[in-house]
Amino acid sequence: MRIHCKLLASLLCLGGVLILYLFLGNAEEEPHVKGTPKANALQATSGHGRARPPTPGHFRAMQDHKAQRHRKMKNKKMSEMKAKGPSLREQELKKRPTMPEEWMHLAVVTCGDRLEETVTMLKSAILFSRKRITFHIFAEDSLKTEFESKFKEWPSAASRKYEYNIYPITFSVGNAEEWKKLFKPCAAQRLFLPMILKDVDSLLYVDTDVLFLRPLDDIWAFLHQFNDTQLAAMAPEHEIPKIGWYSRFARHPFYGTTGVNSGVMLMNLTRIRKTQFKNNMIPAGLTWEEMLHPLYQKYKNYITWGDQDLLNIIFYFNPENLYVFPCQWNYRPDHCMYGSNCKSAEDDGVSVLHGNRGVYHDDKQPAFKAFYEVIRDYPFEDNLFQSMYYPLQTKFLESVHTLCGRIPQVFLKQIEKTMKRIYERRVIVHVGPRVRD
Repeated sequence: MRIHCKLLASLLCLGGVLILYLFLGNAEEEPHVKGTPKANALQATSGHGRARPPTPGHFRAMQDHKAQRHRKMKNKKMSEMKAKGPSLREQELKKRPTMPEEWMHLAVVTCGDRLEETVTMLKSAILFSRKRITFHIFAEDSLKTEFESKFKEWPSAASRKYEYNIYPITFSVGNAEEWKKLFKPCAAQRLFLPMILKDVDSLLYVDTDVLFLRPLDDIWAFLHQFNDTQLAAMAPEHEIPKIGWYSRFARHPFYGTTGVNSGVMLMNLTRIRKTQFKNNMIPAGLTWEEMLHPLYQKYKNYITWGDQDLLNIIFYFNPENLYVFPCQWNYRPDHCMYGSNCKSAEDDGVSVLHGNRGVYHDDKQPAFKAFYEVIRDYPFEDNLFQSMYYPLQTKFLESVHTLCGRIPQVFLKQIEKTMKRIYERRVIVHVGPRVRD
């Protein structure tokens, strides 16, 4: 019996020593600093020696402690970066020159009674375009003061979107009076733009009777689609050879199967100035300036449409130099008065309206006249939908009995898209989403 008691006592002592050893060993492996959230949690024990589970307050204290350490480390890094100065990438970005703003260039030639028509065209370019525009206006001396007076009437918001230069009518080769009377008054001036505007790389030339129904930026973008040889862009004179003028009546060479119309002509002037053009006058190539007068002398008894015919002859011999854009970019009465024959306008709507044949000023094509009058009378700062689009729809109701008026969706589709984009850009983007309180 004594032996069993002694053995039990020994086992109890040995168990106590082992428990003490384990307790002291764990304490050495996990030292805790007095006052920290973890130490405080472990020190909070019950009367039986068992640690109480940490409370939510202890967890918050631990998270606050970690966040404080993170902020200190972040502030330390930022201080070190400031002390070292800007990084190499930041220094490179500061040294890198800023790209200058791209300006578009728009040229027009005005003589006689075309002042109002020209100002309305320029107004349509300003209303919808995104980039700023430089106007190059070639006009008779008597019109210069009138142009300046018209521009002064435009509000300052519109004036910030453009600058203008007014040039006299000049012809660098041949007889000036002969060139001036070639077709419409002064129309041949466009042929001499590469020689006159020597500091301009590219420009869009348009007749006075053109209206933009979407941003000029969109047709300007065709410049980036030119291949290595192309230096100008125009639309076909007609889509159907059997009713096209050139394919039926021309007595001189012309481009393609229906010729091209020069009322809307996009030009890379730098390439035009550098190119040697093939011709049927001499075996060697000629520069643009060298070619114009001899070409006119050779064909002057065979051409009907003046400078446009000369351009058709030039690109007949140099087809690789011409980019042809769809008819929606030069939409004329010929595209609807014989039935709708401009597929791209049916799909996307009219982008650039060309009211040749004097249709803005008579009642033969009221669909064209409606656009001219509404844009001419539109006050710059009014709501586009209320003061332009709705009056336009009303005027179209009066033209549904005409061939062109029967297809209002072709005329109105693109300008409606344009107005919606302008609304989104001015209102939604600038105002931004509503912030909740």
